[in-house]
Amino acid sequence: MTFTENIKIALNSINGNRLRATITALIISIGIMALVGILTAIDGIKAGINNSFSSMGANTFNIKNRGQGIRFSGGGRGSKKFKAISKSEADKFVAEFKFPSTTSLSVNASFASTVKYQSAKTDPNIMVMGGDVNYLNVAGYDIEQGRNFSEKEVVSASNVVILGTEIKNKLFPNTNPLGESVFIGGAKFRVIAFLKSKGSSMGFGGDRLVIVPIQNAYQTFSMPNMSSVITVAVKDVSTIDFAVEEATSLFRKIRKIPVRGEENFSIMKADNVAKELISNLSYVTIAATVIGFITLLGAAIGLMNIMLVSVSERTREIGIRKAIGATQKVIRQQFLFEAVVICQIGGIGGIIFGIIIGNIVTSLVGVGFIIPWLWMLSGITLCVIVGLASGLYPAIKASKLDPIEALRFE
Repeated sequence: MTFTENIKIALNSINGNRLRATITALIISIGIMALVGILTAIDGIKAGINNSFSSMGANTFNIKNRGQGIRFSGGGRGSKKFKAISKSEADKFVAEFKFPSTTSLSVNASFASTVKYQSAKTDPNIMVMGGDVNYLNVAGYDIEQGRNFSEKEVVSASNVVILGTEIKNKLFPNTNPLGESVFIGGAKFRVIAFLKSKGSSMGFGGDRLVIVPIQNAYQTFSMPNMSSVITVAVKDVSTIDFAVEEATSLFRKIRKIPVRGEENFSIMKADNVAKELISNLSYVTIAATVIGFITLLGAAIGLMNIMLVSVSERTREIGIRKAIGATQKVIRQQFLFEAVVICQIGGIGGIIFGIIIGNIVTSLVGVGFIIPWLWMLSGITLCVIVGLASGLYPAIKASKLDPIEALRFE
């Protein structure tokens, strides 16, 4: 019997038991959808993380207060707190660091500010960054229109601001914001530029921020333990490890840390942050895979039950086929093909919906449409395996039916 004939017989049998076949295919579809959807979303998030941090360049590293920023574990109650990096310590580092590089100082002044313009205002989730004249360059931001801070504005703590794209679009949807005044936390700032869109991958950087001169950030948004961040961009990426060593040695000296003393600051290269974030997504990948496999296991059990019922209902049909010359191999193939076809119908539906759901998530993190060829192929292969595994026992049982006894069955 040919492959085409087996498929036709399988489809006819499925059509005769539409409800049961549809329910089983739906269960399989949900399992594949969960698997493909989550894994597609994770691929998109990974791409977003890489895009977000690669814009900073592989030649940059940050010096931060230890425990500041992204925490992948710990950091709960009872965790050790370290002394913030003061503006004077950061200034001293910039003055004494002689390695061929560009250095920038910045400070996170607020995670939850509101920006107002006339009667319009943003949600209270705007990040306020203080930066110097080199901050935009080393942080990977580009100006869409306007200009950067001047040295004079940074030193004199001028009330000028650079807007992220999201704030610009929210407050100035139809007008040019340059020269206009906005209020941030009660203080009035003149808009001198707005940034090119950077995306909102995982919330790092992105477009939901405003940047003010660093001295102004310290004065206007004064909070306890505000800690400066030093960013260093070396001229030659191959020398970054040497720059990190020199920066570590210099900053230990500035912070008066004994030779064997524990460092109370951390140095993190931009690409290392991305790698650490991506490595932590492996737990989500494992969880998604387990959820998908558990669902598919349930579907496989359901499919096996349907196939066993089908064998019982079609006992007479099997006897007739055997009586007119069908071999055990042919009978096995028919039932195996039927199980695989049901799985593939469910699998294809699950892949389609999984891609749609996964790409909805990736669009939220500023990544384009992703076609997960690997996960699509894996889903189809998995469906074949599930179909063969769940249909094998019923197929063997059907093939071993005695034709005479089968013909007597009513």
